[in-house]
Amino acid sequence: MEREPNEIPNDKAQSPDWREDDRLRGALLGLTAADALGVPVEFRSRSVLDRNPVTDMFGYGTYNQPPGTWSDDSTMTWCTVESLALHPEGDTEDMAGRFVRWLEKGYMTPRGELFDIGNATREALERYRTEAVWARFAGLTHEQSNGNGSLMRILPLAFYTYGMPAEERDRLVGEVSSITHRHPRSLLACHIYVETAQRLLDGRSAEQAYREAAAAIPERFAGHAELRAYERVLGGRLAELKRDEIRSSGYVVDTLEAALWCVLTTDNYRAAALKAVNLGEDTDTTAAVAGGLAGILYGEAGIPREWLAKLAKLEELRELCGRFGASLARREERGW
Repeated sequence: MEREPNEIPNDKAQSPDWREDDRLRGALLGLTAADALGVPVEFRSRSVLDRNPVTDMFGYGTYNQPPGTWSDDSTMTWCTVESLALHPEGDTEDMAGRFVRWLEKGYMTPRGELFDIGNATREALERYRTEAVWARFAGLTHEQSNGNGSLMRILPLAFYTYGMPAEERDRLVGEVSSITHRHPRSLLACHIYVETAQRLLDGRSAEQAYREAAAAIPERFAGHAELRAYERVLGGRLAELKRDEIRSSGYVVDTLEAALWCVLTTDNYRAAALKAVNLGEDTDTTAAVAGGLAGILYGEAGIPREWLAKLAKLEELRELCGRFGASLARREERGW
């Protein structure tokens, strides 16, 4: 039967072999490399970076960290990957526990040290740690808690939920976001991002993936109170905006717009990651969110070798990619 344009395939026979899939490694390593690219210049203004643009991976700067050091964006992403690899049924309690180990002991960091964490994320994890709430209810729900702290780590769910019915996919994405960010606006950003990523996995171009996701979301979330916050994204014409119209703060809507715009207006991984970093402000997260999508598009082979060579714990990360891919493949063989 012919598939509708906005439908993600649910035919397991057509699913990639995640154990060998270059896009899985490209996505996760691409997110991490772009994150590390942005760490030294986080909080620098766009005007400062216009005068001294980032052109390559370097170190120190904002956090005085060596080259190749990634931040909380990648740490929480890799905690999610490890949790899903070990618990293929999906376990938000285990994910939250890993996030708390990061908060308390620097778990899954480049050098055993936590040096960057968002306020909403810290507050949610402290709530989970001290108040014994379920992980999926730990995230904050007030409007001022719509930072990009769940969007930056949601990418593994694009792989984990690939081929699932939309209702199940939405539930899982929502629960994982809600560990730290439970406001409907933050959840909707994660849904848009995962939908776009899955269409890239389905072989779409950046423009096709974006337009199909932008068309599918309003239909599936009809009446959602936060659709208006994403009018520019869901209008399907984000690539037509000029750089001065793109904001790159830590607000979740800004981050999603900026990351999509960077991928839509470039034609290779390096250009997308550098464009994101040089927007300024929340440089590491804008770049990480863009780098994950660009990594799917261009694969691990598209990431500059010299950037990968500088990444902290690169071989450990590659090994974890392999474990995640093997876990996904086993799940599919067992029929989820």
